[in-house]
Amino acid sequence: MQNPMNIAAKLRARRVEARNRRAVSRAVAEAKTPAMRDEILIMAQRQANHVR
Repeated sequence: MQNPMNIAAKLRARRVEARNRRAVSRAVAEAKTPAMRDEILIMAQRQANHVR
């Protein structure tokens, strides 16, 4: 059986990840230029690779 604290921490982490995905999606949708959109995507990918 898992420790309840581990479950709570996993749920919090999932909420943070979902919030970040929504923020990136919103930033990409609102980007003024294709170059800005690409830069946002690159930054998001770098951050995701760094965290894992």
